[in-house]
Amino acid sequence: MAKAMADKPLIMALANPIPEIMPEDARKVRPDAMICTGRSDYPNQVNNVLCFPFIFRGALDVGASAINEEMKHAAVEAIAQLAREAPSDAVAQGFDTGETQGFGPGSLIPSPFDPRLILRIAPAVAKAAMESGVATRPITNFDEYRALLERFAFRSGLVMKPMFAKAKTQPVRVIYAEGEDERVLRATQVVLEEKLARPILVGRPSVVEARIKRFGLSIKAGKDFDLVNPEDDPRYRSYVQTYVEVAGRRGATPDAARTVVRTNNTVIAALAVVRGEADAMLCGVEGRYMSHLRHVREIIGFSAGISDYAALALLITSKGFFFIADTQVRPNPSAEELAEIASLAAVHVQRFNIKPKIAFVSHSDFGSYDTDSSRKMRRATQLLKERHPEIEADGEMQGDTALSAAARKMVLPHSKLEGEANILIMPTLDTANVAYQMIKSLADALPVGPILVGPARPAHILTPSVTARGILNMTAVAVVEAQERAARQQPTLFT
Repeated sequence: MAKAMADKPLIMALANPIPEIMPEDARKVRPDAMICTGRSDYPNQVNNVLCFPFIFRGALDVGASAINEEMKHAAVEAIAQLAREAPSDAVAQGFDTGETQGFGPGSLIPSPFDPRLILRIAPAVAKAAMESGVATRPITNFDEYRALLERFAFRSGLVMKPMFAKAKTQPVRVIYAEGEDERVLRATQVVLEEKLARPILVGRPSVVEARIKRFGLSIKAGKDFDLVNPEDDPRYRSYVQTYVEVAGRRGATPDAARTVVRTNNTVIAALAVVRGEADAMLCGVEGRYMSHLRHVREIIGFSAGISDYAALALLITSKGFFFIADTQVRPNPSAEELAEIASLAAVHVQRFNIKPKIAFVSHSDFGSYDTDSSRKMRRATQLLKERHPEIEADGEMQGDTALSAAARKMVLPHSKLEGEANILIMPTLDTANVAYQMIKSLADALPVGPILVGPARPAHILTPSVTARGILNMTAVAVVEAQERAARQQPTLFT
């Protein structure tokens, strides 16, 4: 039967668990066939879960008195439109490495697990219900409605919303050191769709173009984003000269500079920022954190009066969200350094439209132990209060005391910290990183960051586990930071 069908036949073998014809058997005789089944282990799964939950969501949200043909048609149109778009990061992880992604015979309909389905179908259904007269509670603001739905699809939506809103007001140039990486390319597409920034990718043009095609993306170098070719870029000589000027007194000879600039994408990205050709940079998607940190320190430098960088990590859990520092940079910071880290963290947290509430965390509760570590945290608390009395902070305190106002009231009724702390300053790198990693795993927390605090210009070092969504979130963070720097024109070691 399959042999006798016309060119490019559409075969709907929907019987479960065994289709009328297995896809591999159909392709043996008809390689041009477009095949759909009801099974999740094959492409093009036709499943009620693709539409029913989202039709119901839209209908319930407008109090629809019925589900009519107009609403069903709207759902189908939304699904068809989504099918033609590049797959999301979550869906793309299900593809084989060498498999071409995007709309085509292997991807005629979206995956039932695509988190964007609720964002597209529910609003379309709700609008159709309103237009067809069956809605009893019409939605007045669809932008707010979509933002609400986004919190279902992406847990970071609520926390990141203020950052995205600020970023869109004045997009800047963001350079990505690992421009050939799939996650960076996917994030770049969404950055452009959201109008967050003008992306600049460090990567070989042929590789970037081939991967864009393989992943089914719709972005184009030169038109949508700019490229810096590490193998052959007309700015190479000027980049080398800048590197010698910045790092020459730290042993970077002209010969060494030529090699480093030719072979290290993080160096290229940092130089672009220093030269004013980009406003912010992201790196760290590949490689070791400390290797990237060394180059960023060397080229970007420190904000005025800052002794070193620190890493601020945001964790979003089912019970709320909080920031932890320093998870990556300073092994055993002094009390003075901890106070500095806390003040830098407060500035960044305010960018999220969140009031900073800082707890200096220890094994000791307000003097219950007298150890080197507890004294250090006590002193750090005192220094922060002296330098920034406007910041709500207290310490030293244990972890549960920091996160429970009731527990804190039992230990110290007159504590200046109200409610739950949202910034946890840890005594060492070990304690911060271990706490961060364990909470992330045990609580299935969604991470944002790490956010690098203290550089002279916006520069953030991610980790190899970052997702495309994580890169998107950090792009918004970097854009807002660059906007504030442009407005402030803060003097630095290199300006």
